[in-house]
Amino acid sequence: MQNMTFEQLKRYWHIELLGGTPKRFTWRRLREKYRQRSRYRYLFWFRFAQYLHSSRFGILRKRAQRLGDSIAERFGIEIALGAQIGEGLFIPHPVGIVITRKAVIGKNFSIFQNTTIGQKNDASAPICIGDNVTIGANACIIGDGLQIGDNVTIAAAAFVNKDIPAGHLFVTRFTSEQILLQQGPSPISTRNTRQTK
Repeated sequence: MQNMTFEQLKRYWHIELLGGTPKRFTWRRLREKYRQRSRYRYLFWFRFAQYLHSSRFGILRKRAQRLGDSIAERFGIEIALGAQIGEGLFIPHPVGIVITRKAVIGKNFSIFQNTTIGQKNDASAPICIGDNVTIGANACIIGDGLQIGDNVTIAAAAFVNKDIPAGHLFVTRFTSEQILLQQGPSPISTRNTRQTK
């Protein structure tokens, strides 16, 4: 990750917490937004940890790692500090999100709860995601060097393991059916099936 300046950090906060550059940046407004919702608190600390992580000083990078671990534990989100995510990151429901350090993500990225963006293994090439991409809840993107274009929407519960061109909606279709149970125990372990006889 390139060295992030303090002005760049303020710009991230301005766009992601205060709603964009048309609104004036003040420390008071930032503090008020920070107190409003957990998603704002997460974005504040995540971007601050990325700022420290981008430093050329080892002691600041170590502090960034500790801060990253702390916010991952507190918020239930593991976005690696080495992940490159453009301005405009939006996390409406901050829980259960995992993003690999090898992700390169453009501007105006929206990601919903319980979503994973991961690599196949440590030798995998980066996963590149364009601008204005939205990923629905419970989606899973796993691969080696995947390319996801600009203006893409990935539907909830989608499984992505191949490239997606710009301007597309990606949906994984699941089939479901209802089966009449015969007399006997349920094929799925439940409290009732575990009771002693």
